[in-house]
Amino acid sequence: MIFHAFLIKYAEIAIKGKNRYIFEDALVKQMNIALSKVEGEFEVKKEQGRIYVFCPEQYDYDETVEALQHVFGIVGICPVVIYEDQGFEQMAKDVVSYMKNCHPNYDGSFKVYTRRAKKSYPITSMEVSAELGGRILDEFPDASVDVHEPDLTLSVEIRDKIYVYSQTIKGAGGMPIGTNGKAMLLLSGGIDSPVAGYMIAKRGVKIDAVYFHAPPYTSERAKQKVVDLAKQVAKYSGPIRLHVINFTDIQLYIYDQCPHDELTIIMRRYMMRIAEHFAKESRCLGLITGESIGQVASQTLQSLAATNEVCTLPVYRPVIGFDKQEIVERSWEIGTYETSIQPFEDCCTIFVAKHPVTKPNLNVIHRSETKLEEKIDELMKIALETVEIIEID
Repeated sequence: MIFHAFLIKYAEIAIKGKNRYIFEDALVKQMNIALSKVEGEFEVKKEQGRIYVFCPEQYDYDETVEALQHVFGIVGICPVVIYEDQGFEQMAKDVVSYMKNCHPNYDGSFKVYTRRAKKSYPITSMEVSAELGGRILDEFPDASVDVHEPDLTLSVEIRDKIYVYSQTIKGAGGMPIGTNGKAMLLLSGGIDSPVAGYMIAKRGVKIDAVYFHAPPYTSERAKQKVVDLAKQVAKYSGPIRLHVINFTDIQLYIYDQCPHDELTIIMRRYMMRIAEHFAKESRCLGLITGESIGQVASQTLQSLAATNEVCTLPVYRPVIGFDKQEIVERSWEIGTYETSIQPFEDCCTIFVAKHPVTKPNLNVIHRSETKLEEKIDELMKIALETVEIIEID
């Protein structure tokens, strides 16, 4: 069966009152971006409280649906067949034909839901539903009508033409990208941070990212792994500007000058400082990390407080209450897990202490950081000036 259009369903956008059009326009923009990667000329239009995607004569159905399923803000995608309005008798024949093509030999319960967007149509919505239901029963004698809890809802919308659909494909949900500001994701090669970026993007936040590279201790394969993760997240979030920071000299200097049980916390504090620099440069309103309370030594409440102290922007941790299995399950859902488990280590795992402090004392951390004052500013300056920018589409 050839579907001529898709009806796009959304949820939260519908309750935005007078600002609803802003969210609808943002959703249309993201849909156009997603569909631009699919061959064919698609037309996304807002019509009478609905958003439709009108399809070209020839297009790849599966590829189109997949593209729309990656757009935040969409909760349902309904493939639509459009018929010419040639009077009720022809409509009834078309609807029965639709059922025979889409649901051959149907023997479950159903109801017909009719919506008259064209108010001049001479028959009421209830009359259309009742009559069409009867015609369907004539052709499908093993089917039954259930208006309360049907197995199948056949929707008929009467506009300038007749729109018929009966399937709703699940969308990504959430809010359209760009409706809730912008934030900077600290992206590593692990499982957690891509999931954190996805979850914040799902709330309508545009994201950029920063990755800390430590050659020769981390390989080009480790860097490519992070680029691949950013590409996976970008399927949902839209384009990401990835900042690749050469962190080797800073890490080695901290390693030489500071107590080893404090390495993770102090390195993390300098990562946050650098990430915040680029966040402010990009007009981001916060930082995003994949930290989860108690998962590792650097993620106790005391450790998180110690890393927070160096930031003036808020730090968002969307997976903070998740256990590892919950994060792993989400990473499977969004397609990042297989990439995340590739055996290429990032700088956080290379320089980890054998016995890291789990309850850092800020006064002690401050004293340790004074040992870095001679050279750290120069190393930070070099790291900021030598950043590599990778545009992830």
